[in-house]
Amino acid sequence: MARAFLFVLDSFGIGGAPDAEQYGDAGSNTLGHIAEYCMAGLGDRNGLREGPLALPHLASLGLGEAAVIASGELPAGMGHQSKIRGLYGAASEISKGKDTPSGHWEIAGQPVNFEWSYFPVEGPAFNDDLVGQIVEKCEIPGILGNCHASGTEIIKRFGAEHISSGKPICYTSTDSVFQIAAHEEAFGLERLYKLCEVVREIVDPLNIGRVIARPFTGDPENGFSRTGNRRDYSVPPPRPTLLDIANENGRQVIAVGKISDIFAHQGITDLRKASGNNALFEATLKAIDEAKSGDLVFTNFVDFDMLYGHRRDVPGYAAALESFDQKLPQIARKLKPGDLVLMTADHGCDPTWRGTDHTRERVPILGFGPGIAARSLGIRNSYADIGASVARHLGLPATAHGESFI
Repeated sequence: MARAFLFVLDSFGIGGAPDAEQYGDAGSNTLGHIAEYCMAGLGDRNGLREGPLALPHLASLGLGEAAVIASGELPAGMGHQSKIRGLYGAASEISKGKDTPSGHWEIAGQPVNFEWSYFPVEGPAFNDDLVGQIVEKCEIPGILGNCHASGTEIIKRFGAEHISSGKPICYTSTDSVFQIAAHEEAFGLERLYKLCEVVREIVDPLNIGRVIARPFTGDPENGFSRTGNRRDYSVPPPRPTLLDIANENGRQVIAVGKISDIFAHQGITDLRKASGNNALFEATLKAIDEAKSGDLVFTNFVDFDMLYGHRRDVPGYAAALESFDQKLPQIARKLKPGDLVLMTADHGCDPTWRGTDHTRERVPILGFGPGIAARSLGIRNSYADIGASVARHLGLPATAHGESFI
């Protein structure tokens, strides 16, 4: 029986979304603009990387051709491949949003056909009634922030006051999210988690997608930095996903990184946490070694989005892509006959774009494995085709949405 390995390169969009204009993102292209900047020398950083974007292994799987399919443009410095060695194509999102849960749920065969609720951009993000409920039920002296903000900037702005006052830092973004930052020692990590659990209950009637714990350490003199102990408290998917189907049919679903949080722990049989792309890659290699016939390993590589996309860091994003590319042969060497690897993304986060938020883009689909014949998948009309294909490959009942390309 086959195994399947599904890897989400968080935010690695390739442009061309047909509805990008509706989201204010017409022309956004995460891969295309990173490659363009690198070709122009704007992706250089001393001691990190320099020169054109170099992704030889991803290119050999058809990344350049997938970009052409998505947006009509070959990324700068990436030539056409004379011999492609995998499945390649692009997928459009049909979910109503460009957020993490919507993208992942759709990948797993369950598109989001409802509208999330969002907090106001102008003025206080959270109204007096909501803040009052949080203060009363969580027994805290108040909150700081109460606005749309970048996570790194807001802890720099309010970190010292947070430590002296005991008030957690609460903020949001254009995603459907309530984020709470607190110092791991001064406030307490477990206390932060309990606070988020209560806030999750309070915002449930508002249809907010996620409450996120954003712990940090440091001090005012030397600066603050976020830690790897982030935890997401998500609304569960409204209906069964690929993960539930696999679990119900006796398969092991190994979730690496924040996958379990995104799916509210539904359908997961084995959770592997790790902080940073390198640690996530090592945890994935171990999961591949331990996966048995019929199992699914599902990994989210979060650094592309969290560290580089949102922070609009082109050199950092480019270096992270090149590092991932260099490691890909380690995965290939661990595959057994019948195995399938699929790589994709959940949305875009163009580091050259205005603001700090996700961008509406098509995403790549790149697949390989022993005996997998190279061919174009064209444009898939939904991310759900990915989950449908994994289900068919593993001999599982079909997902509710999506058409298999396997």
